[in-house]
Amino acid sequence: MRLRPSFVIRSATVVGVFFFVVWIFTRGIDENAVETKGGERRRNNPPWQERRDEWEKQFQGDRLFVPNREKDNQMPQLKVPNFIGEEDEDEEHPRHEHVKGAGIPHVDGLEVDLKAVREGRKKEDSRHEEEKDGDAKQPQVGAPRRGPEIAENMRRSGNNVKYRPAVMKPGELGNWEPEPEKIPDAPGEGSIPFKLGPEYKEDIAKSIKEFGFNIVASDKISLDRTIKDIRDPECKYWHYDTKLPNMSVIIVFYNEAWSVVMRTVHSVIKRTPPELLAEIVLVDDFSTKEHWKQKLDDYIVQFKGLVKLVRNKQREGLIQARSIGAREAKRGKILVYLDSHCEVGINWAPALISPIAVNRTTCTVPLIDVIDGNNYNIYGQGGGDEYGHARGAWDWSLLWKRVPNTARERARHKYHTEPYRSPAMAGGLFAIDREYFFELGLYDPGLKIWGGENFEISYKIWQCGGEVLFTPCSRIGHIYRLEGWAGNPPPANSGLSVVLQNYMRVVEVWWDEYKEYFYASRPEIRNHPYGDISELVAFRERNHCKSFKWFMEEIAYDIVEHFPLPPKNKIWGEIRGTDSGLCLDSMGHKDGGEMGIGGCHGMGGNQMFRLNEANEMAQYDQCIHVVGTLVKLDHCDTGHTKYRGWEFDEEKKMLRHKIGKCLDRSEILHQVFMSDCDESSKTQKWEFNQVMAM
Repeated sequence: MRLRPSFVIRSATVVGVFFFVVWIFTRGIDENAVETKGGERRRNNPPWQERRDEWEKQFQGDRLFVPNREKDNQMPQLKVPNFIGEEDEDEEHPRHEHVKGAGIPHVDGLEVDLKAVREGRKKEDSRHEEEKDGDAKQPQVGAPRRGPEIAENMRRSGNNVKYRPAVMKPGELGNWEPEPEKIPDAPGEGSIPFKLGPEYKEDIAKSIKEFGFNIVASDKISLDRTIKDIRDPECKYWHYDTKLPNMSVIIVFYNEAWSVVMRTVHSVIKRTPPELLAEIVLVDDFSTKEHWKQKLDDYIVQFKGLVKLVRNKQREGLIQARSIGAREAKRGKILVYLDSHCEVGINWAPALISPIAVNRTTCTVPLIDVIDGNNYNIYGQGGGDEYGHARGAWDWSLLWKRVPNTARERARHKYHTEPYRSPAMAGGLFAIDREYFFELGLYDPGLKIWGGENFEISYKIWQCGGEVLFTPCSRIGHIYRLEGWAGNPPPANSGLSVVLQNYMRVVEVWWDEYKEYFYASRPEIRNHPYGDISELVAFRERNHCKSFKWFMEEIAYDIVEHFPLPPKNKIWGEIRGTDSGLCLDSMGHKDGGEMGIGGCHGMGGNQMFRLNEANEMAQYDQCIHVVGTLVKLDHCDTGHTKYRGWEFDEEKKMLRHKIGKCLDRSEILHQVFMSDCDESSKTQKWEFNQVMAM
């Protein structure tokens, strides 16, 4: 029988439709799936989830652990190994297990595709093979920029990829938001205060003296502990670009305690999406403690290249060690600096790096929370505006301050969790585009050890066309040193006044005519040497950086409201009791603390005072005032006249106050107080002696 063509066509059509329907039903429909360009369907998962699935398919078998698939949307959890050779200290809450027969502890649950990272870096690694001892090809430090505006040039340089700004979608969970962490019942979990009994008192005191923290408690808390989410609830609804640039995290340390540094490292790995974390660079600034030697080398082997160790051949100090870290951190587009005793918060990374991705001349700073150095509770810093937001500031002696965010800044934004401008940063924790940092010249190479570098980089960024933004939705906890810490000795041949020298370099380069207010607050250092700044001045001129006056009027407009410009000094120096070896001394007190007297040391500091043309007697931003017969210190405020009224009678050598009394002292009790003026009283005789800061 001869088949008609029309019959064949109709039959083929019916069969084709039948098999198409069968294929549709067997394939199934996923309401969360999306179509890719290649016609492949996949779930619309968060970016880190998609990356994890891809890694599992391609590199299964070269992992430190095979993930638990029971909870597809759970962020990777890092179970942390104990110290090498140590036993669990809390048997009720064992934190981890040792791998039998292994010299290096096993990390169970490290969700980092180390093979994929290595494979993806082959081209970059080959490019760096011949680079030795930090001589690798770097962006030219402080390279001159042509054209009238450094900002425009810098924004364009190396920024071929366009990133989308963050978008607020109220009620729709952010695209980078992780699942909430489950909080186990173990010491310090959920950042709940962990308190030890009185039997540990002596050991705790020793650890505080050596390290500045309660290391006895720290060593009993998991390096991978969970923490509470103390972000503003609004932060959960920010949506960031799905392909943000990656980052190198740089951590400088010197003779720190093991557990606080390692907890910093582990928190970064645990709470950072893998595709955003290019590397962690540990810079050991020539530590001498035994646990930072071979033990560290052995420990980081488990990270298979994710954690890089740089050992300085001599003590460089924090500032220059950070510049070394920038040169060694070659994998990330963005550099993130962390102090060595921190814990990053929930979803900290996207909020911190998104503004930089959009504008490479932006430097971002997280909100810095407090980790209690005694019990490791985490809470927000006090002060700030109604949302707890503060701006970085300084007084005229260049001491770091925090002041509430202003209505002027809030008016610039629709949402109170948007990044906002700050005149300065504290300096320990910040993020910056790597290439841009090199264009700025990194830190001033003449700055030594610690002090002033936070202001130097802040002024340089602002005055040369960039901006410093505080990011409310990126929060990082920081342990502040406890009273009783013995401190770290400065490097050899550093001198005693490196901090003051640093301050002088900063104001001489960036403050213009405002530097006179600095010297009014610190008259003892006006003639102090501060080294050669010609290259820094040339950088500023070459890049057409703006004046400090512009900066004070446009960006730091609120500084003078909190820290009035100091009047000129009439007389200054140590105030010594005549015919005695005792000097007026603030005793380190401020904001309501009482004055005293102590043995004269001739080094300024707590014994340096100035009497200015407003008849205020002050030390830095603290004015001496009288309460009854008591002599106290308080923050200087031009709105109050209670600080005024001091006069020094040079002929009679008496310090008189407008209330009709004179400054008196008890050399036995080392106290000062106000008494009826008596020209015959030896304890009311004083003299000002100018001293040079050492």
